[in-house]
Amino acid sequence: MKGQIFKIYSDLYYVKYEGNTYPCKIREVLKKQKVSVVVGDFVEFDNNVIFKIYSRKSFIKRPAVANIDQVVVVSALKQPELDFHQLNRYVSFAKYYKIPVVLCFNKEDLGLDDNLQDKIFSIYGSLGYKIVFTSAVEQKGLNNFRDVLKGKLSALCGNSGVGKSSLINALNPDINLKTKSVSEKLQRGTHTTRHCEIIPVTENTYIVDTPGFSNVKFDFILPKDVDLLFDEISQYKHLCKFSDCLHLNEIGCEVLKHLDDIDASRYESYCAFVQEAFEYKEKVKYNGIKEETSQKFHHNREVAKISEKKRTASRNTQKQKIYKEFETNEDE
Repeated sequence: MKGQIFKIYSDLYYVKYEGNTYPCKIREVLKKQKVSVVVGDFVEFDNNVIFKIYSRKSFIKRPAVANIDQVVVVSALKQPELDFHQLNRYVSFAKYYKIPVVLCFNKEDLGLDDNLQDKIFSIYGSLGYKIVFTSAVEQKGLNNFRDVLKGKLSALCGNSGVGKSSLINALNPDINLKTKSVSEKLQRGTHTTRHCEIIPVTENTYIVDTPGFSNVKFDFILPKDVDLLFDEISQYKHLCKFSDCLHLNEIGCEVLKHLDDIDASRYESYCAFVQEAFEYKEKVKYNGIKEETSQKFHHNREVAKISEKKRTASRNTQKQKIYKEFETNEDE
């Protein structure tokens, strides 16, 4: 049977197949091969044992989720105040993984300033992102929000307290996700999501409610590649004097010449992400990035590789046998 993993809890993988849920274990050979199995994976299983993982059309490594159709970035217009830097972080993160983005601005009931609305459209509308305004409290904009989710598997991300769980509950009150209010002192919420899970909203419409998106950091990409996550910056990249230009303070940088055409918050976010990327560059410089796989193909079959430790032990055993035979022959 082919199903999709909807939830992982402890060492059980909950697979949905034809409306039913099956708690499954992973076949031992997959464990030995250290095969990654995440929420959203399509798998083949039998007798509550998963024995095959299908290839993914999309994948986010951290937090781990597969086969999503789009990322929906939920931001609050107020309480907490709209954070453009964090918004840019989520948008760039989704772009890195080549996943379409929808921007949802919640808590419209607290007031939507015309200047703020114009700024949102001038920055993100011009970049081609879908934008919806909602209020989970007053049930505003829910039809538009429902339309962008319809027939898709969407991953919701955003700071705690922006109303992700409240929006899901507004779309389908039967879901009844736990919600918490925003701290007046800290102006931020507390995490209510504890594990990654696919939640059916309506027929053929699903949402991945996942923790961990608030900790996104660009310490997995080289500094020279960060500009590819910003279309308004990368369009000038090929015109720069130096091919490895980081658009910070270099001579002959075409991006710096066009800063008036780039929103200040976007460029500030770009500079911050470049600095984070230098951490990755240092790690690569001293440690390298090569990762040895735990599988190999032998006679057209995928089999588990023998670990380096076991290979060393095996070679030592072989050497001991050779020395023993050599000593025996000398004694004779």
